[in-house]
Amino acid sequence: MAFGVPQRAQAAETLLSQGRPAAASSQEGDALSAGAAFDGDLTGTRWASQWRDDEWIQVDLGESRNLSRIVLTWEAAYGKDYKIQTSDNGSDWRTLKAVTGSDGGTDEIAVSGSGRYVRMQGVARSGGYGYSLWEFQVYGDVGSGPEPTNGAVRVSGTQGNWQLTVDDRPYTVKGLTWGPSIADAPKYLPDVKSMGVNTIRTWGTDGSTEPLLDAAAAQGIRVINGFWLQPGGGPGSGGCVDYVTDTTYKNSMLTEFARWVEQYKNHPATLMWNVGNESVLGLQNCYGGTELENQRNAYTGFVNDVAKKIHGIDPDHPVTSTDAWTGAWPYYKRNAPDLDLYSMNSYGSLCKVRQDWIDGDYNKPYIITETGPAGEWEMPDDANGVPDEPTDVQKAEGYTRAWNCITGHQGVALGATMFHYGTEHDFGGVWFNLLPDGLRRLSYYAVKKAYTGSTSGDNTPPVISDMTVSSAGATPAGGEFTVRADIRDPDGDRVTPKIYLSGNYANGDKRLVEANWRAAGDGTFAVTAPEKLGVWKVYIQAEDGHGNAGIETRSVRVVAPPVAGTNLALDRPTTASSYQTTYGDCPCLPSRATDGRTDTRWASDWSDPQWIEVDLGAVKAIRTVQLVWDPAYATSYEVQVSDDGSTWRTVHSTTTGNGDVDTIGLDTAARHVRLQLTARGTEWGYSLHEFGIYG
Repeated sequence: MAFGVPQRAQAAETLLSQGRPAAASSQEGDALSAGAAFDGDLTGTRWASQWRDDEWIQVDLGESRNLSRIVLTWEAAYGKDYKIQTSDNGSDWRTLKAVTGSDGGTDEIAVSGSGRYVRMQGVARSGGYGYSLWEFQVYGDVGSGPEPTNGAVRVSGTQGNWQLTVDDRPYTVKGLTWGPSIADAPKYLPDVKSMGVNTIRTWGTDGSTEPLLDAAAAQGIRVINGFWLQPGGGPGSGGCVDYVTDTTYKNSMLTEFARWVEQYKNHPATLMWNVGNESVLGLQNCYGGTELENQRNAYTGFVNDVAKKIHGIDPDHPVTSTDAWTGAWPYYKRNAPDLDLYSMNSYGSLCKVRQDWIDGDYNKPYIITETGPAGEWEMPDDANGVPDEPTDVQKAEGYTRAWNCITGHQGVALGATMFHYGTEHDFGGVWFNLLPDGLRRLSYYAVKKAYTGSTSGDNTPPVISDMTVSSAGATPAGGEFTVRADIRDPDGDRVTPKIYLSGNYANGDKRLVEANWRAAGDGTFAVTAPEKLGVWKVYIQAEDGHGNAGIETRSVRVVAPPVAGTNLALDRPTTASSYQTTYGDCPCLPSRATDGRTDTRWASDWSDPQWIEVDLGAVKAIRTVQLVWDPAYATSYEVQVSDDGSTWRTVHSTTTGNGDVDTIGLDTAARHVRLQLTARGTEWGYSLHEFGIYG
């Protein structure tokens, strides 16, 4: 169907859209991505959306063009009503043509206007499926601007006066590390763009990367494409490789990386290639002494091999390599001369990088590939022995300070991708994410101000201060403690508080789980403590109803509930069916379950059944047994008592143990008390920090 196509509409026009970066609000499957509608294959490939009305597909023409005609070749699932829109920045759209009553097939639409981005915005579908296009063709006048270009990226200049350029124009990296899924890129990247961000960083590049690059290009954002090498990620990372001898691994990585450089070297979103992440530091987890030095030299030599390989395929984009401390830079200086620039992840110590660069007499510039407030590994411990997390205000100041230190090293520091545009709502997400749970933090606005110079007119998050926790050093499991804070919203918005708990330090569970809590007035909240012993993090999250949140956290130590009476088992003779002689903190003798300490434990062999027994020395009245379990707990067990150590009677049994503290009321008397353990809750054995018997 033709929609007002003039008689000579095609006289001087050119197909502008074929092969250009594309993005869409959704896709029905991996083979039905937005790029398939711009590949020139009229009947073989197609884009298809999810089955909703309000879906869109757009193309980035690279530069603003005068537009003359749009041709949509629909599949059977076509748009009955839709709009053809254009934009200069990928965010602000104007409608060139509103189409109603299309009957599918091929729609030729005359338009008059200009723009860099062209979009089909669906209004109403023709049936129950989504929208599906074999091809989306945009025609116009190439004379309206320079030819679209992939943009050669260069590191140019002289010692201490370097500049990153794209198409010979100065380019300062104003970036963020990328956290959401690739499928969510069209959803989040417009927001990233609105923050003044021009670059995102990834840690891996493969066949799934293209939709992210397409979505980034649609917003005018470039990508630092990462390549992962073992042992990546610095301290605690796994995957040890012998870089001195393992030619199979190195050849495999060279082949793999070359494949993706070849595929994405001409993509307009590609800014540079980044080989490895914190591996020079991470090798300390695999080797020591002279061998560690040999491996670090071999690793950085291999990075140089990768850089040379990439340059041979793609001379138009720089190559860098990231590590976690400036102590890695001498290895790169010595062994990787083909790198165009260095990269560095640095948080609380970022402002020392400049002096380290000067002291090391380096002759290459650098970018900062991760930075932000001080990390968990950099903070002093609080009274409960866990890192004292900075406040929201301190975190925001950390981003501002970092950017000032980067821009202060003019001619050497070429920008940063700050950490982290992520939405995870967990222990690490609250520490570093700009949008945990999709809610914007003070840090979000600090980054936006750093990159744009202003947050004028923005509605900003609530600010929480003076957070305290009662009985923070010893709160009984299952008991109640109070949290208090001053919560204020700078815009006067109504604030909704929530209380969360994280067991990261108690049981390794990094999730944030909403606590059982109630408001007690005047910024005070009564919170029920977890049953599991250990140090927990408690969080106040204050939401303003405008997509913003303030979050503050403190720690609380959960201890076993106090038991009335005397612990008859304390330091009494204790025996068991078995005990572990070596493993972690072992030997884990039976006597360690009756020594009155919760930092020692008894641990059995990894089999069923097992038992542990205490001799009280004489028949004594028993009112309570308290079991303080290690994570290796029992789901089924019996409490048995005996007067002679031979004839036993059961006074308590359960098949539903959950590993929390078990406080068992009894009314009996005996000299010997035994736990008969019949079913484990884990693959390990049975383990008790304390076996308390009270009379």
